[in-house]
Parts: sequence; C-alpha cells; structure tokens
Amino acid sequence: MNSELTSHSKFQRQYENEKNIFSTVAAASLISSCDMDLAPVGSLDDGNAIESVTDLMKARNGIYENLRSIATGGYVFYTDIQMDQFMGLTINGNQNGQFAHGNINSSISDIEGVWANCYSYIANANYLLGHADHVTANPDLDSDDLLEAKRYVAETRFARAYYYYYLFDHFCETYSPALGDVAAKGLPLVTVFNPTGDIAAYPGRSTMNETFKLIDDDLAAAYTDLKAYETETSYAVAPMAAYVNSYTVLALQARLALLRQDWKTAVAKANEVINSGIYTLADVDSYAAMWAQDASDELIFRPISTRTERGISSTGGAYIDGNPEMAYYVPTLGGALTTYVNGDVRFDAFFGIRSLRANGITYPAYVFNKYPGNTELNSGSNNDLMNMGKPFRLSETYLILAEAACEDGDLSTAGKALNDIRAARIAGYEEEIFSNADILRQQIREERTKELIGEGFRMSDLRRWNLGFKRDATYVQGSSLPEIFVTVDTQVEYTAGDYRYVWPIPNTEMENNPQLKGQQNPGY
Repeated sequence: MNSELTSHSKFQRQYENEKNIFSTVAAASLISSCDMDLAPVGSLDDGNAIESVTDLMKARNGIYENLRSIATGGYVFYTDIQMDQFMGLTINGNQNGQFAHGNINSSISDIEGVWANCYSYIANANYLLGHADHVTANPDLDSDDLLEAKRYVAETRFARAYYYYYLFDHFCETYSPALGDVAAKGLPLVTVFNPTGDIAAYPGRSTMNETFKLIDDDLAAAYTDLKAYETETSYAVAPMAAYVNSYTVLALQARLALLRQDWKTAVAKANEVINSGIYTLADVDSYAAMWAQDASDELIFRPISTRTERGISSTGGAYIDGNPEMAYYVPTLGGALTTYVNGDVRFDAFFGIRSLRANGITYPAYVFNKYPGNTELNSGSNNDLMNMGKPFRLSETYLILAEAACEDGDLSTAGKALNDIRAARIAGYEEEIFSNADILRQQIREERTKELIGEGFRMSDLRRWNLGFKRDATYVQGSSLPEIFVTVDTQVEYTAGDYRYVWPIPNTEMENNPQLKGQQNPGY
C-alpha cells in the first residue's frame, strides 16, 4: 500500500502520474438544472470507467481539484465584498460591483456560477460514489487495498458534504428548529449520478433537516473510514495536510454545529481538534508568513497548488492589483482598520499602505493585503497574487469553541479560548477574566471579525447574529481617499434579517426546473 505523499514535489509527481480519469465540469454557462448531473467531460464509458482501486485513486484526483478550486477566488471574496468591511474605489472598473452595491438579484452571473459549479462538483462526487461499491465489494481485494478504497470514498463523501454545506450557507436562511422541517427551506438534493433530460425528475428544495441529514450522514461515514485508515496504517496526521483526514471532518462538523446553533456539539467537535495537539496557533512572529507563504502548523487542511499545477483563482486579486499604484477595494475604517489594538500582528499582516493613482492624483491608502501572493506560485517574474486556499484553520476552531461555549453558558471555557487566540496574535497580551456573558459575547464576535476578515465568513456571521450594518464611509483623518470611493457603496446598509443575507436561487435554475416553482428565497 502506498504511503501518504504530503510534500509539494511528491504530490505533484503523484498527480502527474495518476492523471484524473475525468475532467472537471468547469464552465458555469454550460450547466443548468436539466443537466446538473452531467457526465464529466472526457469521461470513459459509464460502465467501465472505475473498475479498480487505482481507478478510484485517479478519479479521486478530480475530487481534490474541485476542493482546491472552491477554497479560493470568488467562492471566498464575493460575500466579503458584499458586507461592511470593504469599500469600492472608482478605479475598480465596477468589478464585483453588484455585490458591493448591495444589488443582489437572481440574475447575477457570479451567483449562478457558484450554484452551478457546486452542483457539478456534487455530480463528480456522485459519479465516484456510484461506482465505488463495485470496487470495494471485490472479494479479491486484500485488506490494504480495501482500506485505500474506503479512504477514497470517505474523502469523496466529505467533499459532497462540504459542497452542500457551502450551498446551504449561501442559499438558505438561518437554521432554526422551527424552520427545520418546513418544506422548501433546504436545498435540492442529488445523491445519484443519473443524467436525464426528464424535467419531471428534477428535484425541488428539501427541508433544512433533510439537507443536514445528508450532510451529517456523509460526514459520519467519512469520519469512520478515515479514522480507520489512520489507525490501521502508518499514516500520520499532520498540519498543512494536502488530503482530508478525520480532523478535517471534525472541523467541518464543528462549523456546521455552530451554523445550527447546536452549542454542545460545536464545543465537543472543536475540543477534539484543539486537544489533539496536532495543530498549533501561529504566534506573533510566524503569523504573517502563514499568509505570504501558505505554511503554518495551524492549517488543518490546505489543498495543494504548485507553480505548474495551480488550479486556483486569485483571492487577493479582488482587492489589489499587481501594479502597486492600483487597488479595487479598500478596508473600511470602522469595519476593519480601527478594530485592532497596538501590538496585534494581524494589522500588519492584513493591511499595507499603497500610493494609489487616479485621475493624475496620488492617494495614500491602506489596502487589504491578506492574500499577498505566494512567490512559489508565480508563473513568471510578476506577482500573480496566487495563494493556496486555507479552508480550515485552528484559529477558526478556537473561535467556534469560544462562541458556542459562551452561548451554552460556559464562560470559563469561552474566555480561555478567546484568551488563547489573543495571546497568539497580540504581543504582550495579558489574559482577562470574563464574568459577564454579554460582554464576552461581544468580544468573541469582535475577535472573530478581526481574525477571519476576508475569509468568506462575514455574511454568514452577521446573519447568524441577526445584525445589520451601515458601511463606514469615513477614513483616516486627513486622507482624501474618500474622493474616489464609489458613491453607491458608501450608502449600503443592511438591516437585521435583511433578505440579501441569503442569495437567491439563480433565475436560470428557477426557469429550467419546474419543481422549484414557488420555492425562491424571500425577497427575490
């Protein structure tokens, strides 16, 4: 049985030698409800494409291509540009303008692309899962090969659960027990690869509880088989894992429990990750390097990219340009810049100063530099602003623990988790004792906002907290930068419960799938 390949070079050799048995369905414009289970482009005959463990391993490479893709680019930055922490500049050419302007509607092509691509990724997962039983049931498999096969299946079930989580977090209302069993509040669920042009067979929206049952079942099965693999082989779980492991599953389970306000489960799952001792929070000396070099012992899962096989989109390119005199979106004053205290390593890691040029005038400005571009991923001498995705970090797990414990009334556990985060981020930090739940809750929310800025959580957080916002159009005293703020962006305001905290089901999907009639999200 092959040992795990974790280094960049080893992974690249494996990837090149075991090229994916099918190509990812990529173009969103080619996807609609009538073909959400399209056969992967370039696939072999459906009956004989996956016949062996080796075939499963090759198909599994395609699953990781999808996981790598969804961890960067618009999948991450669309919702952050939509919220309160960034302001558009007139020199941005209106890129991502509809999100920034608050003009959210069912015809936005980027939202359609997210929906369509996620369902194409689900189709790829269903394709592999639909053939896996044929392989694992082979009586001639030895025990090592069977473990490998079950591992690939487990990784794929995690991936499918992750895509459904992502869709739920963007296209469904805040979960509550009262809404859990209400029809058409969840997602259309597809679990079988069965391409069809029969519109009568297209799924309508499920209930929230049905959606979560699918996710929960996939994650439970994934955890069981990944843990078995880790226990029965010489595989050593380590930070910066290029492959999904049992702790990646736990991290997603903790995130999902927070989303559902299941505080006890969130605490339990987060503690399993933290108490494993495998991962360590980056300290004040190493934190910035995590973002510039994509390397840190607090990274639980880091889908691999290389110079020759990047497979990612630029996340930082939504905010800054390779030209140092250009930027597209800048951090707001009250929503971002002024929230950090002296000695907080995150300020210098996330924000840099540029002299921006517009209409022949120079505007000194803070820009968002959390994704500065990893030089190891540049295709040439220019900065391509490419960074590997970091979908699961230990700091998020600490913040889940802090919030869930606080809401569950365990102020001691919540306060310790908050102190641990601050001690790793703020030079000379002195621990605090928290005895007031309301004060602690507010500080946890502020810490989550500071730590996770630009990582795609803000819309989900504000929706869960039932908070609104008004963008802060002021700026650093004496700066003339507001002269080139996009006027409409300065006027964006969301009330608590604003319908735009939930994205609309794309118009093309509503038109092509008759089962979705009357199931659009409120407000659209």
